[in-house]
Amino acid sequence: MAEYIRIDGKDNVAVAVNRLSKGTSLNVDGRAVILAEDIPAGNKFALSDLPAGGTVVKYGFPIGHLTKAVPKGGLVDHNCLKTGLDGLLEYSYSPDLEEIPASEPRTFRGFERANGEVGIRNQIWIIPTVGCVNGTCLRLAELFNAEISGRAGSVDAVVAFPHDYGCSQLGDDFQNTRKVLRDMVLHPNAGGVLVVGLGCENNQLGEFMDFVGPVDASRIKAFETQKVDDEIEYGLAMLREIFIVVSSDRRTECPASDLRIGLKCGGSDGFSGISANPLVGRFSDWLVSQGGTTVLTEVPEMFGAETLLMNRCADKSVFDKTVSMINGFKKYFIGNGMPIYENPSPGNKEGGISTLEEKSLGCTQKSGRSIVRDVLEYGDRLKTKGLNLLSSPGNDLVAAGALASSGCQMVLFTTGRGTPFGTFVPTMKISTNTPLFEHKPGWMDFNAGRIIDGDSFDALLPQFIDKVLAAASGAPVRNEYNGFRELAIFKTGVTL
Repeated sequence: MAEYIRIDGKDNVAVAVNRLSKGTSLNVDGRAVILAEDIPAGNKFALSDLPAGGTVVKYGFPIGHLTKAVPKGGLVDHNCLKTGLDGLLEYSYSPDLEEIPASEPRTFRGFERANGEVGIRNQIWIIPTVGCVNGTCLRLAELFNAEISGRAGSVDAVVAFPHDYGCSQLGDDFQNTRKVLRDMVLHPNAGGVLVVGLGCENNQLGEFMDFVGPVDASRIKAFETQKVDDEIEYGLAMLREIFIVVSSDRRTECPASDLRIGLKCGGSDGFSGISANPLVGRFSDWLVSQGGTTVLTEVPEMFGAETLLMNRCADKSVFDKTVSMINGFKKYFIGNGMPIYENPSPGNKEGGISTLEEKSLGCTQKSGRSIVRDVLEYGDRLKTKGLNLLSSPGNDLVAAGALASSGCQMVLFTTGRGTPFGTFVPTMKISTNTPLFEHKPGWMDFNAGRIIDGDSFDALLPQFIDKVLAAASGAPVRNEYNGFRELAIFKTGVTL
């Protein structure tokens, strides 16, 4: 195993693979570097004397400037490296487009829905219109799961998704809640849905179902708890009717082009942009080559690398939507009196990420090299195949939920620190380093740390593709084994 990684020939720092001790002598591309201090795993050290104010280069791009001089072999981290980003920017479209050639078609076994979409799970979801009926929905799920135990057929889960919203909201904040709940009702991973309202909330059930649009009444049912005598028995009766229909669904062979996969990272470390994120980027390009769809979000973690995405926009209209998404999110920070570049997190810093530019250059690698075909607002549903960008904050639960809400049947989640959560679709965890994979086998699904250990991307990518297709065909991922399925909605306004 290598002791360090220099990602690009233009880099003036390298990354320690394992903890390196002060005094260690390294040969970095023909130059001798003696470490001036201990370097934690995933952290950077200088390849030459770097002056105060000097630019640090990683991935071949600037990642910030130094607040003090760092000697050759010295540690370069958040204590001496600051962002070079500042305020709103003007952008110009300089297309650099690369068509991904078609690859040999692959298939998975999914559930074909009447509207032409394909689910990778066949679940019954219980969705509250308002947080006031969360307890009712949870109780219905508990009782109905016990009732169908041992005879669920093709129904792989009955799940309630409590949330805190649906009332005391105004404007776009309220519409965000309605859009996400609508998207869930229409999601292909749900073979059936029971919508449960209270009766006096802002998110009135009748208006909400009109917003959802025409549905199959044998699969999607709704009621208000204030209008029935016993909401538990009433809800259970509706679930029994839904179950009769959904439990007869069967998996069929479907082309990989039917897959819509979300791309997310969280708890990142200094290896994220070296192992897991580039691996996911290669998968994204492969799925695009199959005619499928991938979605990149976390807009604040595009700051500093946004021009790389902008220059891959299919045309000027997509470019303009990308600029609007980026600057719109910056205005969101400014409007709330918050610094635009308050990133990375404490865990990121400990793992070796020092500035937002560094984090973004690693984050955006999940998108591979494909052309950006469309840009979605928060709560929008996918309509264009290929690589899409989605407006959402970087918060793990909110961003993963936004990806699922857009219609993604699965989220690929890379992490160097580890996290157990799952959104309301399968959330596959890919570790950036082998120690994490070995330390948290109950959380992790795939070890991209093997890249750091010496495996090649060419060797690992086919195994990763097989893993994703197996999950799409029904193999549970770790968050499903653990029963961790959660809903988080982006809160953007006042609460009455």
